[in-house]
Amino acid sequence: MATIKPFNGLRPPKEIAEELACLPYDVMNSEEAAEMAKNKEKSLLRITKAEIEIPEVKDVHSEKVYNKAKENFEKFQQNGWLVQDEKPRYYIYAQTMHGRTQYGIVGAAACQDYENGIIKKHELTRPEKEEDRMVLTRYLNANIEPVFFAYKAVPEIDQIVESVVKESQPDYDFTAEDGFGHHFWAIESEDNNHKLEQLFANKVPFTYVADGHHRTAAAARVGMEKTKENPNHTGDEAYNFFMAVHFPDDQLQIIDYNRVVEDLNGLSDEEFLLKLENSFDLEIIGSEIYKPEKLHEFSLYLAGRWYKLTAKPITYDDNDPIGVLDVTILSKQVLEPVLDIQDLRTSKKIDFVGGIRGLGELQKRVDSGNMKAAFALYPVSMQQLINIADTGNIMPPKTTWFEPKLRSGLVIHKLD
Repeated sequence: MATIKPFNGLRPPKEIAEELACLPYDVMNSEEAAEMAKNKEKSLLRITKAEIEIPEVKDVHSEKVYNKAKENFEKFQQNGWLVQDEKPRYYIYAQTMHGRTQYGIVGAAACQDYENGIIKKHELTRPEKEEDRMVLTRYLNANIEPVFFAYKAVPEIDQIVESVVKESQPDYDFTAEDGFGHHFWAIESEDNNHKLEQLFANKVPFTYVADGHHRTAAAARVGMEKTKENPNHTGDEAYNFFMAVHFPDDQLQIIDYNRVVEDLNGLSDEEFLLKLENSFDLEIIGSEIYKPEKLHEFSLYLAGRWYKLTAKPITYDDNDPIGVLDVTILSKQVLEPVLDIQDLRTSKKIDFVGGIRGLGELQKRVDSGNMKAAFALYPVSMQQLINIADTGNIMPPKTTWFEPKLRSGLVIHKLD
């Protein structure tokens, strides 16, 4: 069973929470971060992307950048912009997008659960990204940003969340610049906190990394490092845990993650379409944007036209957690054999566009001449993600896109 504990969160006062909270470090580059933090003295980006304060430093992984992050973290606490709660508790973090709200429990997940496979993953991590977050965690001695976890819904947990939300005002409640709402409650009732701890221990066998594989791996590794370094280790120290927001699976929705390709590998448009007919039933849609409506249905934008592609049954295996995925079908039937795109992680001939940008972005990329063709995919389901994690498989790269992104800074977990 999963171990998810309450903790003494480090949080901003209500009046500055909106200014301090920011998007995760990995959804923007340094220039974009600098623009987002402009005129925001209290933005957490001054810690998570500390290079924006020392633009003369070209290496964002330099010791100077990590020291600046540490300096700013200490300054935020000294200035009272981050204040530690006196008692351990869970928190509720809710997000609203397009009129739909999802409610997560912020708790401290056990590093040991990551090592033992209780926390399940579906993506490979890149060592350099993992190392960067490990170094920052060491310098700050804190999990500065939350990770996004899912668990199979438990009605009793839902009931506690519902009662807290109905009976108390949120500590923070704001709409960010992207139009998404963020709502946050500290759970004050000792009874509710105790019940949640018991429910997680008895009714949540596994949790699933939805978004934030690198931060999860880094946090778990730092915890294990500190365990080895402490001769008086007991297992109860704060460093044995890291901060995650746990959402019930039935509230989450994965957004499509689409592909644009640079060329047709020497084929003419007509030759390319003919090759596609080996694996798909093609239907010309025309100039109107077409969005796939079900699994194994794709749309293609090429030379000013949209096409509906329906995968033929021979191209997929609905009994195989990987073989059922539309990203697998596209790779095995088109990208690899026809376009010679063999490795999605390294190929320069392909790019990826999150569905949050809309299919108009695909059309724009092709019409601009920068890309030759675009493929839109039907989004992966939470059940597909869970099936892959449960069977020990790994998702192909760039398969899942979660929105809204968790804002960093609403609560921080210190490791001492």
